[in-house]
Parts: sequence; structure tokens; C-alpha cells
Amino acid sequence: MENYFNKEIETAPREYIKAKQSARLIKMVHNAYNNVEFYKNKFDEIGLSPSDIKSIDDISKLPFTVKQDLRDTYPFGMFAVPKEELVRVHASSGTTGKQTVVGYTQKDIDIWSECASRSLSAASCTKSDYVQVSYGYGLFTGGLGLHYGVETLGATVIPASSGNTKRQIQILQDFGINILACTPSYAMFIGETIKEMGIDPKTLPLRAGIFGAEAWSENMRKEIEKSLNIKAYDIYGLSEIAGPGVAYECSEQSGMHICEDYFYPEIIDPETLQPLPDGSYGELVFTCIGKEALPLVRYRTRDIAKLTREKCSCGRTLIKMSKPRGRSDDMLVIRGVNVFPSQVEHVIIELGMQPNYQIIVERKNNMDMMTVCIEMSSEMFSDSVRKIEETERKIEMAVQSTLSVSAKIHLVEPQSLPRSEGKAVRVIDKREI
Repeated sequence: MENYFNKEIETAPREYIKAKQSARLIKMVHNAYNNVEFYKNKFDEIGLSPSDIKSIDDISKLPFTVKQDLRDTYPFGMFAVPKEELVRVHASSGTTGKQTVVGYTQKDIDIWSECASRSLSAASCTKSDYVQVSYGYGLFTGGLGLHYGVETLGATVIPASSGNTKRQIQILQDFGINILACTPSYAMFIGETIKEMGIDPKTLPLRAGIFGAEAWSENMRKEIEKSLNIKAYDIYGLSEIAGPGVAYECSEQSGMHICEDYFYPEIIDPETLQPLPDGSYGELVFTCIGKEALPLVRYRTRDIAKLTREKCSCGRTLIKMSKPRGRSDDMLVIRGVNVFPSQVEHVIIELGMQPNYQIIVERKNNMDMMTVCIEMSSEMFSDSVRKIEETERKIEMAVQSTLSVSAKIHLVEPQSLPRSEGKAVRVIDKREI
């Protein structure tokens, strides 16, 4: 039987959802224009008045917002409420430029908590469950986002944060944890450590995991499910919009339902910026139609995904987005070919390798060179040099065939690549452009 947190909206007729979206968009546009100088200037530049927005169908009249806009107005220039009304501030975990700062009113926190609760319910979580949140706590939205979701649902939260993996496993065992929430790469590492410690995952009370904050493939899902003996659910969010809970998988696991009553999605062509029809891959754009403190208008996420409104067997009527196939800004261009790290991951897992890898891109004699370092299993490490070299050549051929670009494959010792308790660093681009 399917779990819902808010069945009325999660299974609502499309006409009802659209009416709610229209009313919230109109209110949000007025809030942005009247209280955010950035948006007032943007609207005035294109001759757009808030009164021109009469329904959700008018959303394409609105200008786009990009991450650089948040950096240019750092730290609080995009906020639409006085600082006295803010109850919390988060910031992105970005590695380039200034952090993007996000503020929340109490209503914003309540909305975010509800969306996280919907995600947990869809992953089979109930009030009687114990949920271990092993996302990082702090300015990163992952830890506190799921934490408040668990509490709002009425389940019991164990705020383990990330790190100290053997202690994490002890908590899993001793506290009787039913649901684990962390990044997929950290879930893989927990699974590896459980195996090294000689623990049978079937002896753990774990039933499900909620994993997000980084791209992961279907093959990686299978690896995690096998290593932890659970059902692994995807969750989507980004700091600028609300953190985890913007979209989530249900029992069908064929895409993630978007909380579109608060976050209105579009897919655009990242080059022409024109809207694309359902079923087409393009850049995912969100408008925060329910937020007070940071009412982002048509925010370009850079994630490449597609939308579908096909009826879901779980009973939810909320639109679904695909698992992002990559990002338009972390896409590598190797000798003129577009390469996403997720494509490389798909190839190596298809060939039975562990998803512990790192892509290194360099430029030698004006030629782009890609090397993929992949960890061997302990069994493979004991193979002869000749057999290891044969495996490297096999993977090289598969990469060439799938990606239409050559790569040097380098199989490395088990546990030799850096482990991450947060987002895994998959790409090191050493090119000087």
C-alpha cells in the first residue's frame, strides 16, 4: 500500500494543481517585484508589469535567474523580506566563486519540511521508523532538510551527520535504524565498510535508503541495494530552491515526483532558452511559487532532465522528472564530444567494476586527453598484470564505443581513490583554457 504525507495534494486533479500554481505565481511575482530590487530592475528592463501575469500559462513572459545573480547580490540582496522575518540562513556547498546564500521564513521552513516529509513517506517511511540522517549538517541543506522532514512526519530522527563511518554502522546496528539518508557515494562507502567488518547486511533492520545531492546511475542503485540489502530511493533538491525534497521517487521508481504546488518546473533548450515539450531532455528550470524569503523566478538549475505527466501507478498526479543525466555546466567537452561523468559511470558498472572512479582531463600538445582511474576489487587486484591490462583494454573499447571518444583506463588499488562523506569529486579538469 502506497504511503502519502499529504494525499489531497499529491493525488489532486490536474486542474486543481494548476489553479493553485496560478494563484501562487501571481502572489510571488508581486512579492519579487515589490521587495527585490534585482527583480524590479529585470522586469522594468523588459517592460513587464506584475499585472501582466494572470496565470501559470504566463510564466514564459518572466525573465530567467542564474546562479551568478545570487553571487552578484551576495549575501542578502535577493531576499524579499526584512532580516527580522528570517528564521534560518543556508548557503550552497559550491566550490567556485562566492557561496549562494538562501534565507527562510518560518513558512518557508514549514513548506520545505512538508516536501521532505512527502519524500520520506514515498520511500515507505512511517511514524514508527527510526531514520539515520548521515548527510552533513551545517550550511549545507542536506542534513537539516531531511531532519525536519523526519520530525514533521512524526518518525524518529537520528542526526548522525557524516563521517566516522564505523560509528555510523554501530548506530545502524544498535539503534535499530530502518531508513538511511545520505549521498549515494557515502552509502556505497558504508556498504564497503560493512563488508570489511564482516557484517551480514541482512542482519541489519535497514529497509530503505534515501540518497541524493549528487548524480548516480541505475547500476549504482543496484550496487547500493545489494551491499546494504535495502530499496534505494532517489531524492532531488538544490540549495537555491529548498534543499532535499523538491522532487522524490515513489515505489514505482520511474522518475521523481516534483512538489509542483511549490516549485513549478520547466524544461528549456539551454542554448535557445526556448521551452521544450514533455519527454524532451533539456535544462531544468524552477520557479519558487510558494517561497517568501527567496522568491526565485525561472531559476536555471543547469541539470539536464525531462518531464512526464503520464499517470503513475502509485496514484500521485504530480509531474515527474527523470533522474538528471548530467549538468550543462559539468559536461566535459573532450575533442568536441560532450561527455557526462554519469555516462562513464554507466559503462564501468556495466562491465562489473565498482563505481569508485575519477576522471582526469588534461591537455597535451593541444590535444584533450581523458584518463579514468577505476578502483579494482580485492579479488581483481590479485590477478596477473596481463589480466588487469586486458580488463583495461576492454573498458577502453567500451568507453570508445559508448561515448565516441577515447580514454586511457587506469585500474588502481582497492581503497586508493579518495572517499567522500558528502558529494564525491568525480572530475579533475587540469586543462588551462
